[in-house]
Amino acid sequence: MAVLPLALVASACGETVPSKPVAPAKAEAVVHEGELLRLTLTPKAERRLGIRTVRIGEGSASRARETSGEVVVPPTGGAGMPIGSTTDLAQVGTSQAAADGQVAQAQAQVRLARIAYDRAAALVREEAGSVRARDEAAAALATMRATLDAAQAGRRLLGPSVALIGSQATLWVRVPVFGTDVAAVERGRGATIRPLGDQSADPRAARPVQAPPSANAMAGTVDLFFAFANSDRAYRVGQRVAVALLLGGTAEGLSIPAAAIVRDIYGGEWVYQRTAPTSYVRRRVEITRVENGRALLSRGLERGAEVVTDGAAELFGTEFGTPH
Repeated sequence: MAVLPLALVASACGETVPSKPVAPAKAEAVVHEGELLRLTLTPKAERRLGIRTVRIGEGSASRARETSGEVVVPPTGGAGMPIGSTTDLAQVGTSQAAADGQVAQAQAQVRLARIAYDRAAALVREEAGSVRARDEAAAALATMRATLDAAQAGRRLLGPSVALIGSQATLWVRVPVFGTDVAAVERGRGATIRPLGDQSADPRAARPVQAPPSANAMAGTVDLFFAFANSDRAYRVGQRVAVALLLGGTAEGLSIPAAAIVRDIYGGEWVYQRTAPTSYVRRRVEITRVENGRALLSRGLERGAEVVTDGAAELFGTEFGTPH
């Protein structure tokens, strides 16, 4: 007797055979970074692109730790807390206006007390007034001066005028550092800052400054403050920046010119290695530190490799369809 297929038997019985379930995800092999394009140039193209290469050698750089910070406005005269993005500027402006009024009132009272003292002292000299009245006027003048000093100190605690915050030639950067790492930071050597996410920007030097104690107990961080010049208005109050804190000592490793590094849209760092007289392959590298125009590598290349310095950006454009 012939055996009918299961599908025919199920169809004859009015039933359908369930189909094989579809997998919710599918994994496929993609091109590995080791299988990137190999660029082969003619000698004429090399000259036109201005290709120059250098061999990797040993190098060293200061040990540093990359973190982030916030640009803030320094307090007036070193007193008070800096003004940052979390500060309520409307409230600060109201407090500043009230403090300015108190200072003006105290100044007027000092002037009146001075006039009264001068008059009482003149009467004593002319033997037309009492010594007691002169002493009372002197005491009143000293009291008004103390009131003025207190009013001016209170005004300094509120920082520069809100209207002038954006025009400060010098700004501070507040850097939260975990309490366990504070001891490793060399406080006297300063730091460098650059816009957050912009690896190609030139770092700007920042010097350490003394500020009132500031910390975040919930996060376990201690705030360090550094001052930097901002006369060109390149940085704005509240801006997040990348900060390199020096840790002391030096790190050793392979070193290449910083000009050899190209970065993709995702922030990946690459160099072009010459593998043959006219052939170049893009290699991923990891940078430990960039200092004085040199980049210290943590991995990615071997000693003696030949990398492109001048013309690296042109090779990058050639590889991705924008030839020069």
